[in-house]
Amino acid sequence: MWLELWLQSTTQLLLGLACLKFSMQANSSLQAVHILILSSWRSGSSFVGQLFSQHPSVFYLMEPAWHVWVTMYQNSAKVLHMAVRDLVRSVFLCDMSVFDAYMPWKRNLSDLFQWAVSRALCSAPACDSFQRTDITSEMACKTLCGRYPFSKVEEACKTYSHIVIKEVRFFDLKVLYPLLTDPSLNLKIIHLVRDPRAVVKSREQSVKALARDNGIVLSTNGTKVEDSKYKVMQEICRSHVQIYETATLKPPGFLKDRYLMIRFEDLVRDPLSEISEMYKFADLSLTPTLKSWIYNITHGQGPGKKKEAFKITSRDAVNVSQAWRNVLSFQKIKKVQEVCKGAINMLGYQLVDSEKEQRDLSLDLVLPRRQNQFSWSSFNPKN
Repeated sequence: MWLELWLQSTTQLLLGLACLKFSMQANSSLQAVHILILSSWRSGSSFVGQLFSQHPSVFYLMEPAWHVWVTMYQNSAKVLHMAVRDLVRSVFLCDMSVFDAYMPWKRNLSDLFQWAVSRALCSAPACDSFQRTDITSEMACKTLCGRYPFSKVEEACKTYSHIVIKEVRFFDLKVLYPLLTDPSLNLKIIHLVRDPRAVVKSREQSVKALARDNGIVLSTNGTKVEDSKYKVMQEICRSHVQIYETATLKPPGFLKDRYLMIRFEDLVRDPLSEISEMYKFADLSLTPTLKSWIYNITHGQGPGKKKEAFKITSRDAVNVSQAWRNVLSFQKIKKVQEVCKGAINMLGYQLVDSEKEQRDLSLDLVLPRRQNQFSWSSFNPKN
């Protein structure tokens, strides 16, 4: 009799522990914060990604959808939206089996696109060479961590409270609605934009690297495009307008407190203020190590290597962010303004009507942010 009672009580205890474990796992999943940094090529998104990647609470991946586009490059961006969205969802849930379709040969961390810019993949438990609180460099990580097994990606992901993905391959906010309403996700979106004229200047330095992506954006069935007529820029600008309008003019209720637009120009002018705003939005806090690192890289005291994400000093940040005004011809500026006029106006930049205005750096073309554009509390659909 006592044996039966013991077995019953033991069984109940084990069942209780199993339920408790399941409950803890479910709560852990629900408590995780998922951040999508939504941007376009050459807009400063790699730097913003690093602001999150170096945080000890963050698991970060840079543009995992690159694998989708490389594998299915003969399709259009619109056709690939669903595949990209499904991959992003799986990554947020730390299910890395999604990569099997795009890299079936995977064996090591180094098979993942831009893996070495992720501090989480360069520190324990993914790699034993660094601690989570360390600030890691891409070069050191490549040297020491590349041969760790790919399974470490999923293993590491499951140990973080915040999962952050940076993507440049979404052109419609509504594509993300299924993720925003998915009960297994706690998704917030940081929408990073930059003056389209500055983006064009930066894109001209990476023409060949962007040619395949341009073809996908313009639906050329796999043909590479150099975008001399700014058709890709037109599509990028259109997408920024669509995303911003959808999130701010008449947004669905589930977007409340889950969308934040950041301008690159504001970030370089007042880094700590903008970074603090992003961290608050993402439920993160600055550590002393991060504060020191951010101060150094925003004041020109970093290692100074070519691949550093952010090399601008606080004094020349504005000048560097406006380099396009001295580099591009006024004819090019006029063309960009023609195809991107709506985005330039809506995102708070000033058009130039002459070469004189373009070259006059005392004329500030970055307009002050109107607080009612960014505040839900003052949002009124009738305005």
